[in-house]
Amino acid sequence: MIKSFYKKLAAGIALFTVELLFVWLLFIACVFVFFYISSQIAQGDELGVDDAAFDFAASIATPGFSNFIEFITFFASRQFLTPAALLLVAYFVFVRKHRWYSLKVPVVALGSITLNVVLKYFFDRPRPLLPLTEASGLSFPSGHTMVAASFYGLLIYLVWHNVKKLWLRYVLIAFLSVFVIIIGFSRIYLRVHYATDVLAGFAAGFMWVVIGIYILRRLERYSRKEITPVLLDEPVTKK
Repeated sequence: MIKSFYKKLAAGIALFTVELLFVWLLFIACVFVFFYISSQIAQGDELGVDDAAFDFAASIATPGFSNFIEFITFFASRQFLTPAALLLVAYFVFVRKHRWYSLKVPVVALGSITLNVVLKYFFDRPRPLLPLTEASGLSFPSGHTMVAASFYGLLIYLVWHNVKKLWLRYVLIAFLSVFVIIIGFSRIYLRVHYATDVLAGFAAGFMWVVIGIYILRRLERYSRKEITPVLLDEPVTKK
């Protein structure tokens, strides 16, 4: 029994360490990518990756694939993400009854949208010429990509912490990861964003997920420390 307990404890510590290390490496990589690309954009430099990405997208374009891309990009639109976020909040409020999870959804989603608007007006980059679908507003960073990275990044976090079956957890995480990448590529394919817009959107979106979850977890721990002593100090009344 004791050996089994220590084995489980060691495995839990090792898993936590790997998870924490991965999150920090992802965060640092996102910071580096975003600030490198944004510095180039602010200086007015042209990056070869933009033209190369457009050329690749044009080389694989077909009517059928274009319909598929239009379908995929819908899952990062306001028309889909708004009801999806509300349903997720309702699930954690009424089904799981986990108020902190229910707070994570609007904080990550609304924070991502607000940050994207601020960044767009700060960099003031026009969209590419000759888009294949209707698009308005500024280009850098990609709003679709940034919000998708935030929302589906949050889903990956929730899957990691709530799905018990290991194989299902990894399948869902792999699916969500690939799905986000395809959403980002869809914005390049449709010529409504440059590749650098999309890469910066990924970086900023994942950064915001890490920051938002970190802040909320600290608040959750603080609230528990504040509430628990009060509950312990209350006298137990016998009926």
